[in-house]
Amino acid sequence: MKIEIFRIFAPMNEEKRISVVINTRNAAQYLQEVIDAVQGFDEVLICDMESEDETLDIARRNHCRVVTFPKADHKSAEPARTFAIQQAQGPWVLVVDADEIVTPELRDYLYRRIEEPDCPAGLYIPRWNRFMLRYTKSLSYDRQLRFFRKEGTVWPPYVHTFPQVAGRTEKIPAREKNVRFVHLADETISDLVRKTNAYTDGELQKRSAKHYGLGALIGRPAWRFFRNYVLKMGFRDGLPGLIRAGMDAFYQFVLVAKAIEKNVKK
Repeated sequence: MKIEIFRIFAPMNEEKRISVVINTRNAAQYLQEVIDAVQGFDEVLICDMESEDETLDIARRNHCRVVTFPKADHKSAEPARTFAIQQAQGPWVLVVDADEIVTPELRDYLYRRIEEPDCPAGLYIPRWNRFMLRYTKSLSYDRQLRFFRKEGTVWPPYVHTFPQVAGRTEKIPAREKNVRFVHLADETISDLVRKTNAYTDGELQKRSAKHYGLGALIGRPAWRFFRNYVLKMGFRDGLPGLIRAGMDAFYQFVLVAKAIEKNVKK
């Protein structure tokens, strides 16, 4: 495994409590903003998958520590997650995507929380997302398990998976104002179509033992549409809410169809 280290973000003899880990692959577009937002942490570690743009130049200018994980034929960052976490120098790790902003309120909350005796081993962090050029009412939030103790944590190498944390996990309460990630990237229809093809290929690896049929082909998309449009009140967002619910249903249809196709070929 090739590891490149350009410069340490903080002195080696300085005690580190929280390491920020950023996985990158041609991530120059938002990376400077992302790094600026995590300057108050003890370490910033970038795990790069052989970027070909200005990603590494930005990392060098900001004195980040950089390790390299081979791109190979990986279609997502998940295969590199466990490797990146293991390189962190602090006992606590915050995983940040290269298009996510950590709010000052989130940073302060995490440092305060790890000092409390009842701090869990992992925390689900709210994330504010943008779709079709706006942050919507019903579609804006999801929760990501991105903060945890380094020791014992393993991240499965499949897309759309959460890390396996050795211990109790909790959700950051909604009452904590502005304690969240802010997702800078706008999800367009083209993005969703592209991700649907790439990510469903990745998900097939973890569903290799599944044998879907007609029920799943109809039921999984129908449930996802109902959940997003009705239970999560996507209808409040007008056409963007309808479109987003439909695209999520489409993702499930493609995933099940590919699984059926794979089994037919055996």
